[in-house]
Amino acid sequence: MAFVKALIMMADYGHDPTETAVPYAAFKKARFVVQFATEKGEIPECDRRMTQGITQKLLGAKQSTLELYAQMTASTEWRLPLSWVATEFSLDQFDLVLFPGGHDKGVRQIIDSPVVHRLVADYFPQTKKPDGKKVVAAVCHGVMVLSESKVDGKSVIHDCVTTALPTGFERIAFWGTRAFLGDYYKTYGAGSENVEESVRKNLADPKQFKSSLGMAPFVIEDEHYNYISARFPGDAELFAERTVKLVQSLRS
Repeated sequence: MAFVKALIMMADYGHDPTETAVPYAAFKKARFVVQFATEKGEIPECDRRMTQGITQKLLGAKQSTLELYAQMTASTEWRLPLSWVATEFSLDQFDLVLFPGGHDKGVRQIIDSPVVHRLVADYFPQTKKPDGKKVVAAVCHGVMVLSESKVDGKSVIHDCVTTALPTGFERIAFWGTRAFLGDYYKTYGAGSENVEESVRKNLADPKQFKSSLGMAPFVIEDEHYNYISARFPGDAELFAERTVKLVQSLRS
């Protein structure tokens, strides 16, 4: 059986380390061939607030995740990312494409990229069941990459059931840290639209957005597309597990 090829699409800086390293470790354990891609092939770096200093201790990645992050950043694939603006670049060579999230404003590089939007618009239809063999997975702000990628004016997830960072979580994080982190937890600045609102407005029916404010892992798998989504770092392990399981089921 041919190896599964997985791609993790990233901005140069700012993604959440848990939402990146936990799936990466799961993909490697499943013996997937994993590559990364940034805009111009620059080596990415996850949000330092989540890996260093007092913010890491209070709000950031767990020690076990930091160990996975260190292993990931020492890998050859991390140090040799592809460029998603390269003329020859295509998502079609990959069986799985992952979009991690993150609060840092640096992630706007990928959320707002018209190049990425075109790539996703070409790739996502290949996830449609029953014949589609491609898989897309997105967590937190990563879902916004999909909601902003459009075909004939409609988001690629227009007809999908999805989750993303819930408004309740975003508000608590923003107001709870504003005194010492400013508008850090608002990727587009204070007063900007919440992630949930941004995603909901691009769905055929707002009820397609599924949410939970509980702390138990919460992952949504769409019925009509090979598409899996999750809310935040607390979902990362189940999200990675479900993603691996889906990819493997399509190749059995």
